[in-house]
Amino acid sequence: MLARLTHTRLLRYAGLFTWALLGCWLLSIWLDPSYFQLEPGQSPMPVYLQVLRWVAVYLTFGVVYWWITRSLGERQTGAFDHLLLLVLTGCAIGVSYYSNTGLGSVLFMVIAGLLPWMLPLRVGIVWLLVGNLAITPVFVQALDIPPLVAVLQSLLYMGFSSFVFVTALVALQQTQAREEQRRLNAELRATRALLAESARINERTRISRELHDLLGHHLTALSLNLEVAGHLSDGRAKEHVQQAHTLARLLLTDVREAVSQLRENGAIDLGVALRPLAENVPALDIRMDIESPLTLDDPERAHVLMRCTQEIITNAVRHAGARHLEIQIRRDRDCIVMDARDDGRGADNPVSGNGLRGMRERLVQHGGDLRIETRPDAGFCLHLTLPASAAAAAACEGVTA
Repeated sequence: MLARLTHTRLLRYAGLFTWALLGCWLLSIWLDPSYFQLEPGQSPMPVYLQVLRWVAVYLTFGVVYWWITRSLGERQTGAFDHLLLLVLTGCAIGVSYYSNTGLGSVLFMVIAGLLPWMLPLRVGIVWLLVGNLAITPVFVQALDIPPLVAVLQSLLYMGFSSFVFVTALVALQQTQAREEQRRLNAELRATRALLAESARINERTRISRELHDLLGHHLTALSLNLEVAGHLSDGRAKEHVQQAHTLARLLLTDVREAVSQLRENGAIDLGVALRPLAENVPALDIRMDIESPLTLDDPERAHVLMRCTQEIITNAVRHAGARHLEIQIRRDRDCIVMDARDDGRGADNPVSGNGLRGMRERLVQHGGDLRIETRPDAGFCLHLTLPASAAAAAACEGVTA
């Protein structure tokens, strides 16, 4: 069962378990009559109000933690997630102030497991330090601890939180390394399939060339010699020579048909080369619709399409924060057309990074084109066009000129 749990799910359940155990302290207060003993002339309302405030911030912490960790590590964090993290921090500090205990420092250990996933490393360290030191006045006032000892007490709790922080950081790095390994493995499988298709094409081309150059040449020479022999012979010998001449011409026709079939079937199947890229991508549902059959004669252009597909998937996971990605690939006359649409955040004025610039440069180098359509909260839509051959690219350039 534990083998099926990811790092983020284990972190989430461990945090919820720690938060639930802190509720036992709440129960112990409700079962302790001395907590509600009033001093002469004291109204009971402030005591109950203090408990209710503590219960409120404690329950709010649990709800916010449950919500903020529902898809931890599966998407990029945004401004709303950072706001929830601030609320979570405030609730942890509030638990200490309203209960006059150091329970908030324990909750900061739970928060420490989230910081590497949601904030840059330096910001997370500062966040952890400031949050733990914010509980120092509780140790001084409520527990009557000297200020220096209270600071040391906060730093002690911060040491525990730092251990959780580093553990979460290691888990994050392992997750990123595993994702990079998956991406490289998918790219390797796609490249291997592309190389296998290219090797198959090269071998068929070599065989067709050998059949055409060797057998075709010799059969042509044989047919010419038999035709001359038919003119020089007579009687029954001439009949056998003519039959041999007919068979030689039939055999030459069969060889030419075989060569033509080898050349016609020597094309790369784009579906075989591209589908491995969409397998086992975490946190992204990819629907790849490839026209069947869809073949390409040029291995270099097939490699361009493979690189573009890989970059589209990477951008949808890392930058767009998408959950779904749909890729359609089809042939339109002499061009291969690819449409990719995700449901990510989108942008008003998208800035082309290295990935998009690399895609555009590859496509333009082979006579292709890239268009981007996006707007905030409407995802990204990429429209790629690549001529299927150098001749088609030259024709397109001629029409454009």
